Amino acid sequence: MGLKTKKEYIESLRALHPTAYMFGERLTDIVDNPRIRAGIEATGATYEIAELDEYRDLVVTMSPLINEPVNRFTLPPSSIEDLVARVKVNRKLGNFVGTCHQRCTGLDCLSTLSIVTYDIDRKHQTGYHSRFTEFLKYVQKNDLSANAAVTDVKGDRSLGPSDQDDRDMYLRVVEKRDDGIVVRGAKAHQTGSLSCHEIIVLPTRALGKADKEYAVAFAVPSDAEGLIHVVGRSTLDMRELDGCDIGNTLYSKYCPTVIFNDVFVPWERVFMCGETEFAQEMVVKFSSLHRQSHGGCKSGKIDCMIGAALTLMDYNGTAKVSHHKQKIIDMIHRAETLYACCLAASYEGSKQPSGSYYIDTVLANASKLHEGKEVAEAIRLMVDISGGFVADLPSDRDFANPEVGPLLRKYLKAVDGHSVEDRMKMYRLVEKMALESADTISDIHGGGSPEAHRVTIYRETDLPSKKRAAKRLAGIDK
Repeated sequence: MGLKTKKEYIESLRALHPTAYMFGERLTDIVDNPRIRAGIEATGATYEIAELDEYRDLVVTMSPLINEPVNRFTLPPSSIEDLVARVKVNRKLGNFVGTCHQRCTGLDCLSTLSIVTYDIDRKHQTGYHSRFTEFLKYVQKNDLSANAAVTDVKGDRSLGPSDQDDRDMYLRVVEKRDDGIVVRGAKAHQTGSLSCHEIIVLPTRALGKADKEYAVAFAVPSDAEGLIHVVGRSTLDMRELDGCDIGNTLYSKYCPTVIFNDVFVPWERVFMCGETEFAQEMVVKFSSLHRQSHGGCKSGKIDCMIGAALTLMDYNGTAKVSHHKQKIIDMIHRAETLYACCLAASYEGSKQPSGSYYIDTVLANASKLHEGKEVAEAIRLMVDISGGFVADLPSDRDFANPEVGPLLRKYLKAVDGHSVEDRMKMYRLVEKMALESADTISDIHGGGSPEAHRVTIYRETDLPSKKRAAKRLAGIDK
């Protein structure tokens, strides 16, 4: 088949039966739960734009693996053009949904495994790459969404995995059987895990020789037996459940903690098991690819923030205020710099031994470090332009109240020709983009902490060449 429609994607989720909890209760209707559905709609946009003439040529491409058209979110890059397209697609989607579309992490996992499984096989004569290739064919033929289960809960962070009092603080293999392995542990911050068909697990850190049981990579269905999704809180989640005070926004982000309570994984879905020396390569490849993904979607989100600020300038009568225009310029500058850095990481990419292409690690991490500061500043500028009603707008239910509603419409009117209702919707959108914790905090911590970005930049930069350049200019021969 190769491509799903958005409708087919949503119906395919109905065929799954994951175990999920939220607010202390087990969820029985996941797809139509308003909180989860807003996230499903965001992922559904990756299918929706593949059907639209405006986006199709960018989103849909031929897979050399199955020789069919596929959605780019199932295709590990096989050229510089594919690396560039990753960034462009993510920006389009960030602009389309104004939040996290939740599908990039799955592609980041697929891209990482397409490289590292080959490298493991070359050293150990294992069969991981052929297993992964068969899994990738399955993902492409069925246009599946995948979740990246990378971040372990970590326990005492001063201790490594094998030194923890409770050895389950990092996901590990607890049993090897003839037909597969059994794993136990938990992965935190699992964006959109219930919007996905597959959960792909990678290690979260470099590992030592004593950590063999933690050196594991695999894929399981999101409704695998023993897999438990516990949906985390977000600042605006009750509004989604109540169906009010969210404006006309369709999309949202939710992040469960996913518990692997002795989950069985058949060998054909195991892509690393015990090869500790490759854990660091897997982590660096995944995290850098994900940091490149962030730059695309977050520049698209800033596009939406700029649009919201400009619209409220029209509605509030401040369109000609010069310092507001300067702030808009500052927001544009931040979006374009972030975007440019990710494009540069793509254009400076290179072919790997497996045949897949990989981005420039230093530029990708520089992009994410930039994002952690500059998206927050763009949010500040958006709120500055928009005004105080971002913080304390009366409820939709107050506007609907027959006694106070007409008075609110009288006093919250601004420029003629723009309805109070439209002004209120735009304020709600600004509030959501500024204060939706599940997304705004990911600007800082998504893909790893800022310090992890700095460490990667220092480790991956060719420092000796810079010293040689300086010594040559200073006339030093050694």
